[in-house]
Amino acid sequence: MSALDLLRPLIVAAGLLALWQAAVWLTGAPPFILPGPVAVAGVLADKAGLLAYHAAITGAEILLGLLLGTLFGGASALTLSAFRPARRWLMPVLVVSQALPVFALAPLLTLWFGYGMASKVAMATLIIYFPVTSAFYDGLRRTELGWLDLARTMGASKLSTLWRLRLPAALPAFGSGLRVAAAVAPIGAVVGEWVGSSAGLGYLMLHANARMQVSTVFAALAVLAVLSLILFFAVDRGVRRLTRWRPEA
Repeated sequence: MSALDLLRPLIVAAGLLALWQAAVWLTGAPPFILPGPVAVAGVLADKAGLLAYHAAITGAEILLGLLLGTLFGGASALTLSAFRPARRWLMPVLVVSQALPVFALAPLLTLWFGYGMASKVAMATLIIYFPVTSAFYDGLRRTELGWLDLARTMGASKLSTLWRLRLPAALPAFGSGLRVAAAVAPIGAVVGEWVGSSAGLGYLMLHANARMQVSTVFAALAVLAVLSLILFFAVDRGVRRLTRWRPEA
């Protein structure tokens, strides 16, 4: 990794901060409408402990939702690929699950699972489930036909074909689904916190906004953005390691 690769994120961040400050100067917006980056940096320093506490809760919700969504999505994709009758029963359920706005289910999930972490994890799991299932299933059914014919010619069992051919061939598609899941997982957790919670970055933003503490809202958004970027790049790095045998164009 070159020095430019290390500096590029810092240059982009500095450019965005400069544009933000320029927007504050040009619009003349008051701090309770659009605080400047210096004011937000002050809140980040003054309330670092509070922000870290709520970030830890939101981060745990995101990670648990990502884990469960990936497990359920992967199991569903394998079931759809292995059993033809399952496709007739499960595919309509998958389509209906996306036809219903997941955000509309947030109040019901809060009612069923309570105001604690469970309802937020369930919300994140639901959002993650479909992209993982869809991408992984698409990868499983697009294995090279020549490879499958060779496996049948050599007398390989269905289980051996799945383990040695179909799963490795589907890993790039599965990785794409995981990248999408990592990007949308924070949405589920934060929306669940907005509907009803007693902790988390979404809860902090909601209460700060009600008290016109807009700088705190921006500080919480900044922490959430950092969490999301760390999660995405961690997943991306893991996917690259899993598929290092496949060269990139």
